This record gives sequence, structure tokens and C-alpha cells, in this order.
Amino acid sequence: MEALRVVSAPPQADAGAAIELFGSFLLGGDEFALPALCIREVVNFPERMTSLPLAPPYLEGMFTLRGSVIPVVNLGRLFDPAAPAAEALNKIAIIDYQDAQVGLLVHATGEILRVRPEQRSRLRYAEGSAQGVVAGTILLEEGRRLVQVLDIERLVRIENVPQVQSMRASGAETRRQLRVVGERRHAISFRAAGARFAMEMKAIQEIVRVPELSESILASTLCRGRMQFRGMQVPVVDFAALAGGQPALADAGQRILVAHIGEATLGFLVDEVESILHFSSDEVLAIPLLSKERSAMFAGCVARAGEEDVILLDHDGIFSRSEIGEMDLGHRQLYPAQARPAAAGQRAGRKVYLSFRVGELFALELKQVREIIDHAGDISHPPGMPDYLCGVLNLRQQLISLVDLRRLYGMAAGEGAGKVLVIEREEGRYGLLVDAVADIVTVDDGKRFAAPSLMKTSAIAQGLSAESNEVVELPQADGSTHSTCLLDLERVMKRILHVA
Repeated sequence: MEALRVVSAPPQADAGAAIELFGSFLLGGDEFALPALCIREVVNFPERMTSLPLAPPYLEGMFTLRGSVIPVVNLGRLFDPAAPAAEALNKIAIIDYQDAQVGLLVHATGEILRVRPEQRSRLRYAEGSAQGVVAGTILLEEGRRLVQVLDIERLVRIENVPQVQSMRASGAETRRQLRVVGERRHAISFRAAGARFAMEMKAIQEIVRVPELSESILASTLCRGRMQFRGMQVPVVDFAALAGGQPALADAGQRILVAHIGEATLGFLVDEVESILHFSSDEVLAIPLLSKERSAMFAGCVARAGEEDVILLDHDGIFSRSEIGEMDLGHRQLYPAQARPAAAGQRAGRKVYLSFRVGELFALELKQVREIIDHAGDISHPPGMPDYLCGVLNLRQQLISLVDLRRLYGMAAGEGAGKVLVIEREEGRYGLLVDAVADIVTVDDGKRFAAPSLMKTSAIAQGLSAESNEVVELPQADGSTHSTCLLDLERVMKRILHVA
């Protein structure tokens, strides 16, 4: 039985009444066409294309266009996986069919074709055969020019290409309500598999440097091994492999995000932890359902002008119940001797701390910091500023006064660009310039103590350490702890405003 055959369109008495309009475009030496009404527009190749985890070779990536996330299909690779990747000179045809939008990578646009019925031929696929995206052909110039007609309905329903229509319909009312409520959400952004991801802070228990991992009989492509964490044996998942990329190579910048997934505790090995991402629910855009197996792990995309897109994860959907049971319960059952009971009388409360360096190591409660950014961007230097103010930063149309903590406390200038901790007060936003950000960790309240009396002398004599009433014992990569000054942010702010 033939897989497909060409069926010519029957002649009609009034051919003029059945003329169809198609838009054509070029891909290599071939010419293709789509119904003109389905072509929304043709745009230049975007400056930023976000790679997609778990994506097949023909999905180049995604980009944001006027509030919508558009996946880009390399039509050449759909026909031949070895076809060339996208180039900056390529064009992208945006097709819109029943609210599903897809970008087609093309080499050049063609023309609007007026096609009579007798010029059309349709491909009929045999029952049970794999149906392609070519629906038929158009013969022009007395048969010397052949144009392949793409099946728009098949094109927006290729496996692993988004089905956003149902998401938009079911979530429209929810998003409307969230916009009214203005729900604020917080996540930790990180890099893995060549892309930028974020996981909500409510799921993250701690962020630690990568210890020496122990072997596990449950090790697999995803599970790199196990580590001891607060008396438990925690499986460590390679997030790059989870996202469909190559397993991560050892690097000093790598971190492990210890997260709660349901009732389980798991560690995610990532290439680099970046910053705190603050966003509202209505900023989350629908993205392609990239994999039938793990489509539930992607909650959406946070896209902002001038910034790299962030793929937001739904931590509850990362793994199936069977995978959770195998990795979490399996490790706890196989390695019970490593378990450590809680110390008698230990306080139950826990807090999340951000540690950073300004010469020495300091800490703040993470909830006091709005976000962490690089010391770069649109920084102006108005005349007459105090010497400890190193400029005013325009961050997403919000002005932030940059405070150099070294200058404020009479310390020598530091090396490197440093990081900025953005804090928010009623009178405005301030950016505290620090040497570097160290870690984000969760610590029991029992590890927080009153500071020694010698640390409570004048700020001039003791520098930044004097702005601390407490110390906190922060865990280190080698299993030890470090007594770290916990800054009293209100005292730091009083000094900033008093000096000003």
C-alpha cells in the first residue's frame, strides 16, 4: 500500500469564485506556502533566542514577541535533522492558527499567490502511515514552478510544539484574578544546560557548595549519587541531564539546590546560582509543552525587556511519583545507618540567610533582600553626591541609590565589579555594593546567638561588624561551620540616612 498519493483538485465551473490566497517563502532551494490568513507577520531573527530544554533538533528555541512566547521551528531540520542551524540573517514567519502561535524559520519571504483550484494538488496519506506536514502542491507557470503547501493544522500540532490554546482558555480567569490580587512570588534563578531557570523559594531549603558525592546503587543518568544533608542521605539530580542537555562537568561555580518535592528532599546539581527573581503571577507567560514525559515541570516563562528570559519551574511536577519514591525513599531505606536524630531541645524554627563578603563574611535574612544584580547597567552620577554613593541605577524604570559599603565604613577599595543587594524601604530602593555573594542557606534558629559585647562598640572603631547584634553559624562545604555576623539592616540604613 502506498504511504501517500497525489490527488488533483476537481475542476469547478466557476474557478474564480474559489481562488485561494497563499503566502510563499523560501527555504534553501525549495519554495513553500501557507494560507495567507494564517500568516500573522514576518519578523527578523531576534537578538535573543532562549534554548528549550528537552527540545527536539528542529525546535531552535523561543523568543518573546509582544507578550507571547513564540517557539521557533526550523523547517529544514524537520525534514532533515542534519540541516543547518539558524543564522542571524534568517527570517521568522509567525503563524497563528486557533490561538496557537508558532514561528517558522525561513531564508526569505516570497509573494502572495492567487491560486485557482486546478493549480492545487493534495497529498493523501495512507491509513496508519506517518502523516507529514506537507499537505500538497501548487503548480505555477505551466508546471515549471512547484510550491509545497504546508498543513497548518499538522504544523502547530507536531509533538513537542506548544499547545497553548487550552492553557490560555483554562487559565484566563485565573490570570485575571491574579492580576487583580497582584500576587508577588519569589524564586532563585540558576543556569543549567545552557539555559536560565528559576525555582520558587518556597521549594528550596538550602543552597550548598558541591561536596564529595557518595556512590549510590540507584545512580542513573539523572542521579549522580548521594550526599549527607542534616542526617539524611539525599539523592543528587543532575539538572542538565534532567533538562535534556549533556551531564554537567565539574566546575567551581556549581551549586546544589536542596529542595522539597512533595514529601521528599532532593538535591539539584546546577552550573551556577544567579540571583533572587521577584515577579508577579501575571508576568508568567505560557511556554511550549516541550516534552510529553515532563511537560508538568514547566510553569511558564518570565520575560522582561532587556533581560534574558527565565524558564520558571513547577517543582511539584518535575518528577513522577514513581521517580520520587525511587530516589528519595529508596535512598533512605538503603542507607538508614547514616540518619541522625535531632538534638534534644533543638529549636524547631528555621530561617534562610544570604551570606556575602565585604572583606569579611556577613549575612542577612534572605527575605530582607529584594534581588541580587550585577554592578553594571544604566548608572548615572549626579553631581554633589556623598562619596559613599557610587551612582544611581535605573533598574526597570526604578531608580536605585547605590551605596558602597566599603566607603561608608572607611574601608579600602575592593577589587572587581562586585554585586548589588537591592533592598526596599518606604523612602525608596537602595543597592548595597558588596564584594561577592557567597551562599544561600537555611539554618536552624538554634544556630543563631547574641553577638559578643566587643562587637557592640562604635561603628567607627569596628566598621561594618559593629552593625550586628547577633551571629549565625553557617554551614561550610567541608562540613564545618563559620560564625558569621548577622547584619542589623535597620542600623545600616540609619547610618546611610544619617551620613546623607
